[in-house]
Amino acid sequence: MNTGSNDQGEAVGAAAQKDGENEVHEVLGTTVTEEGLGSKAPAFIQARRSLHLSWQVGVFVVGLAVVIAGIIMLPLPGPGWVVIFGGMAIWATEFVWAQLVMRWTKRKLTEAAQRALDPKVRRRNIILTSIGLVVIGVLLGIYLWKFGFTMPWKIDE
Repeated sequence: MNTGSNDQGEAVGAAAQKDGENEVHEVLGTTVTEEGLGSKAPAFIQARRSLHLSWQVGVFVVGLAVVIAGIIMLPLPGPGWVVIFGGMAIWATEFVWAQLVMRWTKRKLTEAAQRALDPKVRRRNIILTSIGLVVIGVLLGIYLWKFGFTMPWKIDE
């Protein structure tokens, strides 16, 4: 967890050095050169270490509650994955590791969307769906031809 401040030249829990115009951070074994990493807390909260730590604990607890609610929603009715990613987004407002996870997730989702929009993949999916619908139609036709329009169970009895 990055519980330090975001002032220039100071990084607690991460190694930082200047590389030309960008500041290079070493966080969890990953070199990050993009700007915008770190706490999104208001400046008056970041100015006081104890207040900032309390803020981070609060953000962590709220994010944890949202993630747990999402995990509970996975087997139950509800948007489980959306809620889990919402909890990760809450954590990403304060923690560098969550920001890196969110960036990785966004990159992977974008790559998957590009692959899904590839004409070859779309053509394959359309062909497989058509074959599946034809098989279901044939099976339904065989059932109706053999048994007629009657249900396999007898409701009247």
